[in-house]
Amino acid sequence: MINRAIYYFQNNRDRIRRLSGEGGWVLVGQIANVLGALALVRVLTEYLEPTEYGQLALGLTIATLVNQVAMGGITSGIGRFYSIAVEKGDLWGYLRASGHLIGYVALAVSVIAVIFIFWLLVAGESRWPGLAAAVLVFSVLSGLNSSLSAIQNAARQRATVALHSGMDAWLKIGLAVGVMLWLGSSSIAVVAGYSISALMITGSQLLFLRRLLQRQSSANLGEANVNWVMQMWLFSWPMMASGLFSWGYYASQRWALELFVSTAEVGKFYALTQIAYTPISLAGSLFLSFITPILYSRAVDLQNHDRIAHVRVLVLKMAGIGFGATLLLSAIAMLAHETLFGLLVAEQYREYSSLMPAVVLAAGLLQSSIGLGTILSVLNATKSILPLAIFGQSIIILLNMILTKIYGVEGLVYSMVGGAFLHIIWMYRIVFKIGKPRHE
Repeated sequence: MINRAIYYFQNNRDRIRRLSGEGGWVLVGQIANVLGALALVRVLTEYLEPTEYGQLALGLTIATLVNQVAMGGITSGIGRFYSIAVEKGDLWGYLRASGHLIGYVALAVSVIAVIFIFWLLVAGESRWPGLAAAVLVFSVLSGLNSSLSAIQNAARQRATVALHSGMDAWLKIGLAVGVMLWLGSSSIAVVAGYSISALMITGSQLLFLRRLLQRQSSANLGEANVNWVMQMWLFSWPMMASGLFSWGYYASQRWALELFVSTAEVGKFYALTQIAYTPISLAGSLFLSFITPILYSRAVDLQNHDRIAHVRVLVLKMAGIGFGATLLLSAIAMLAHETLFGLLVAEQYREYSSLMPAVVLAAGLLQSSIGLGTILSVLNATKSILPLAIFGQSIIILLNMILTKIYGVEGLVYSMVGGAFLHIIWMYRIVFKIGKPRHE
């Protein structure tokens, strides 16, 4: 075994070094992002009362809607077709099409936002229009930032992605606190700080993208007769449709508590998920941002069944490792939840620390399921996710509402765990049905 390992290293030395360097930058970005997210929770729970924090959580569901459904869907398409565009020597055409898609979506979001805010004003909802306006500005800027990150990540510019990921996490803290000291502690002030951070990061992303293009060879900056807008749209629209129901899964958690319990409980639950759920979600997303461009580059030719089979096995192994890591982290959370809550949130938010292991379990299962679903993106089979997105997520949303109404926050957490198990089992069924190469 040792001899085989030495032989493999000697024959793949350059590749191992390259992947180690890329993985190192992803790890740096992941650590900075997770630490920033945890520090943000501690700072904001000190400045905001649970009710105000709950309003912030509810307002941010609007940003999640834009980023998961509108911007998130096209971001997936943008990331998927970078390697194909480079291979075809049509990077300019690809970038122009990406800009058009981003512009169309941003315009649509802006029009809907104006109509929505006008409706809130007419309806006399005095506490929501200002927050909605701030959140919608933030959502468009952060969506643009995500799209630029997708291009950099697809180009495997790991240092650039890590730099901006870490910067954004820590800029949010400083800018949110600065705006609160200026305007007073409120959810609107926090989102204004987030928006300034997103604007600064987007400006920096554009500068780095320009440098990337200057380094590209002239062969990759040519133009070919390829309708990239249509190809990316056909890839992205199922992701956008599924994103709507995924957004419903997350938003229903907070709005169920708002409807059946109180805004203050929304704030406490939001603090719980930021400590137990968000770090795992960020870690999973950053790992996928590392591995997905590699999978795409290995599967440019979908007729190469051997390479597709290798990618499929790799994805299954990743999902298995993710499941094992989830069980381990849940056990650690069971032993250390009181200590972690004492360090990471203000005292008035610690009521639900005992639920941390269950939330960690739900987060890990869902991230493992999302990782498993990357094989569908590799195969350009994104439509196959629609039954899970529509029917599976609808079941989970209904479960969130029912258990929250009966049992409050505890019932919602039980629903999260049950929903995560349903998601990963359903995803395995899809992958084994769709993902097998024909010759197997």
